[in-house]
Amino acid sequence: MTYLGQSASSAASSDDEGGSARVSGVAEQVTVKDVVAAYVGLTKPRVIELLLLTTVPVMFFAARGVPPLGLVVATVVGGTLSAGSASALNCVYDRDIDEQMRRTRRRALPRHVVSPASALVFGLTLGVVSTVVLALWVNPLSAVLSVVANAFYVLVYTMVLKRRTTQNIVWGGLAGCFPALIGWTAVTGELAWTPVVLFLVVFFWTPPHTWALALRYREDYANVSVPMLPVVAPAHEVGRRIVLYSWVMVATSLVLWPVAGTGPVYPVAAAVLGAVFLLEAHRMWARAKTSESLSVIAPMRLFHSSNLYLSLLFVAVALDPLLTR
Repeated sequence: MTYLGQSASSAASSDDEGGSARVSGVAEQVTVKDVVAAYVGLTKPRVIELLLLTTVPVMFFAARGVPPLGLVVATVVGGTLSAGSASALNCVYDRDIDEQMRRTRRRALPRHVVSPASALVFGLTLGVVSTVVLALWVNPLSAVLSVVANAFYVLVYTMVLKRRTTQNIVWGGLAGCFPALIGWTAVTGELAWTPVVLFLVVFFWTPPHTWALALRYREDYANVSVPMLPVVAPAHEVGRRIVLYSWVMVATSLVLWPVAGTGPVYPVAAAVLGAVFLLEAHRMWARAKTSESLSVIAPMRLFHSSNLYLSLLFVAVALDPLLTR
């Protein structure tokens, strides 16, 4: 495994004045558009989409209707910058393994389109600006929660857990749960049990979601010695744990009904979506019991189902107060 010092030196030697980058030793011409796209890519936009999807609906639920547009905009901007900061800093630290993995080798740092130093400054700047935006135009509590989530993702998950334990994504996933708290506090200015329940839904959702993806790329993780569960456990054991977490996730999602006193829209949606997700999780586990072949297990089916589940569940969170007022 290569480490940061080695990766940094290789990146520095690859930069040249002619505006070129290298992928696996092959030079490619870099345009301004490529550089802009590279910086955007450092923020991992698809991850940001999911994080915002668990922020804005909670704001609707907290407001019991439509929250002030300016507050939504400020929260979205601050949250986007904060998530982008964490992702960029993650890319800086993980650039050595990203360069070796099929799934990540086209990122900006492995391609040497952006230097590690520039990416570090970019990530830190986004973090500072996001904190200022949230503190001034949302409230200090939301800003503090954002800083905690960012620091946890970078310092605890990326730098400590990811390369050391199969529990990396279980506890590291806590960082991705904070948007539910931030969305609630943005409207109310205080914490309550309702956002904690939604926080836990995302917490129990993260392992099935991530382990399904890690099954698809388990050779990648094995090659760089990252002990994701599918690397160290057979597929049927991964499937079993996915099923266990899925049941807890669905049960937790239903707890919101009595805790928050929702209308009928949310519990019906949570029950239906949960049943569909559990069926898919059990099917994948059954396939994993009979074969280790990825084409048979089809883990990406569950991965995409998990994205759809979380999206629709939080849409139901937003719609419930609007349809039951």
